[in-house]
Amino acid sequence: MLKLSKKIQGLPPYLFLEIDKAKRRARAEGRDIIDLGIGDPDQPTPKFIIEALARAAMDPANHRYALDQGMPLLRSAIGDWYKSRFNVDLNPETEILPLIGSKEGIAHFPLAFLNPGDLTLVPDPCYPPYKGGTILAGGRPYLMPLLAANDFLPDLKKIPLAARKKARIIFINYPNNPTGACANDKFYTELIEFAVKNKLIIISDLAYSEMFYDGYRPRSLLEFPGARQAVIEFHSLSKTYNMTGWRVGWACGNPQLVAALAKVKSNIDSGIFSAVQLAAVAALSGKQDYLQEMRDLYRQRRDCLVDGLKCLGWEAMRPKATFYVWIKLSAKVDAISFAAHLLQAADIVATPGVGFGRWGQGYIRMALTVSEDRMKEALRRIKKIS
Repeated sequence: MLKLSKKIQGLPPYLFLEIDKAKRRARAEGRDIIDLGIGDPDQPTPKFIIEALARAAMDPANHRYALDQGMPLLRSAIGDWYKSRFNVDLNPETEILPLIGSKEGIAHFPLAFLNPGDLTLVPDPCYPPYKGGTILAGGRPYLMPLLAANDFLPDLKKIPLAARKKARIIFINYPNNPTGACANDKFYTELIEFAVKNKLIIISDLAYSEMFYDGYRPRSLLEFPGARQAVIEFHSLSKTYNMTGWRVGWACGNPQLVAALAKVKSNIDSGIFSAVQLAAVAALSGKQDYLQEMRDLYRQRRDCLVDGLKCLGWEAMRPKATFYVWIKLSAKVDAISFAAHLLQAADIVATPGVGFGRWGQGYIRMALTVSEDRMKEALRRIKKIS
């Protein structure tokens, strides 16, 4: 009988696969499902990006293996975007690495630095690849609870000295998935000091940097003094430009960290399809008017959902960024059971918070990835079963 490796056996079930299975079963039964589960934008990729892909795909020169380090044109476009957005200068040759989506880079990075038994400091709840990448690299996640009492920020002072000594990496993700929380300058300053003092690498997942509302504007960790000593930051075009299926993102920051990830990737993949890279150049270099339209759309949906849930007596948080709403359940309600009840009784898909980690118990997450009309229909269904 075939036996899986201990690393694979140690992986938790991937949350979104389990949700997708339940969703498929419900749709196969002919039910009208409103999917507020996975954060996959429902709007199309902007037309000018699609047109850039089409032009590039017609050129036979783009049909061959791509460079592992990405096209110089793409690296330069990323550097220009970073300078414009965060006023941070990056060297395109040494401090930027295009990725086949930020997920693969985040999952592969621990392979460059973890030895068996090393720890990573992982927020809980969190995006699942933080834990998965650690386990596949032979490390062990040490969980940092994200609690409402601390604004869903990890309490660095509560991490034991023994864990700090064994840890090599700390994962940070703000604006945060799944809670929608945002970090302030004070936290970022303390985080960098903590990392330098404890010789930690900071992985900053900034996938939601362009989804912000109400006058808030997320910052890059690389804007802060001392960050270049310890930070590698990951970005994705998936949410920003509605390009989830295109698989394109990047890592940037400390050149030694970027080079280490590049070495791992050179042994695993052969780079991003060149036509997709050129489409990414178009996205980053073109007019950015689309971004404000996206933010306005998600803000309207956010207010519709949050206000509607509050009218029904639910405790829903109004995020300043991301397209997720983090909803607190009654203390006696199990998140998985509640999500199953929503699907069974109201044909609504929501994500149980515990799927992101043990400290997500007592919460569910809803994504703002359906039209406002469908959002209102979801609220009507919830009212009927409340």
